[in-house]
Amino acid sequence: MTNVTTAALFESSIDSLPLLGRGKVRDIYAIDAGRLLIVTSDRLSAFDVILPDPIPGKGKVLTQLANFWFDKLACVLPNQLTGIDPETVVAPEERDQVRGRALVVKRLKPLPIEAVVRGYLIGSGWKDYRETGAVCGIKLPAGLPLAAKLPEPIFTPATKAEMGDHDENISFEQAQRDCGAALSGVLYGTGKSGAEIATQARNAALALYSAAADYAATRGIIIADTKFEFGVDAAGTLHLIDEALTPDSSRFWPADGYREGSNPPSYDKQYVRDYLETLDWNKQAPGPALPAEVVARTRAKYVEACELLTGKPFVG
Repeated sequence: MTNVTTAALFESSIDSLPLLGRGKVRDIYAIDAGRLLIVTSDRLSAFDVILPDPIPGKGKVLTQLANFWFDKLACVLPNQLTGIDPETVVAPEERDQVRGRALVVKRLKPLPIEAVVRGYLIGSGWKDYRETGAVCGIKLPAGLPLAAKLPEPIFTPATKAEMGDHDENISFEQAQRDCGAALSGVLYGTGKSGAEIATQARNAALALYSAAADYAATRGIIIADTKFEFGVDAAGTLHLIDEALTPDSSRFWPADGYREGSNPPSYDKQYVRDYLETLDWNKQAPGPALPAEVVARTRAKYVEACELLTGKPFVG
């Protein structure tokens, strides 16, 4: 076992900027009225619980891969990036904390939903399908096997869980209502409604997934499913925010290991989830410690996915 017992040991400690909050993985600092500094830690969450053991270098993997996707998919949708070097907004003695693991982003109003796109029948979608013949209320053809490719990708929004809670699938109509309630202030005077923004988010999520999945296929990776997060600016323009298509937010399968009817190997944190499912744990905080070999294999999977997708060696 590793000796670490608390994720707090791996939080950034930037004193030159006000800390706005710490999420499951990211620490958010205020730069000014229009910009934020987001620092990606090595923390790992599973089942919406932060685990006590970090994955060394994970924050840099996520940042390198997210930057790659933000650049590649900028033609599909604007994103949160400002192009400002994070090292220029912190004190000199804090630069090593942000090097390779931070982004300077626009301050945007986030949508209150997780924009989930599923291209294959796996995970909670498979369980839902077996019980109802549908995934999140979307009817699918009968007789599909585990890990089957869906006739077309589907959009299945979910709530954003608070720390320690679990995301819950919601209908698209509920997503529209939630966006309307959360965005009414920022959208006032733009001529746009929350329902329209939710529709734009659904269309953008499907377009982003399709573009990414097509590219990943050329690199030998299947993107089985993923989640996006979106935000709007003062004009009501939709932006891609948070992260994009990383092993934390996506299910990546090696194409040469994929077979319908079986649970494929993966490059993402499904490996950790599978390990945790073998334990007598109720999926509530505190999370269990991870054996050293699980930490090492998880890091290796994340790094391999990053290198395959970007075509560049990971710099940790």
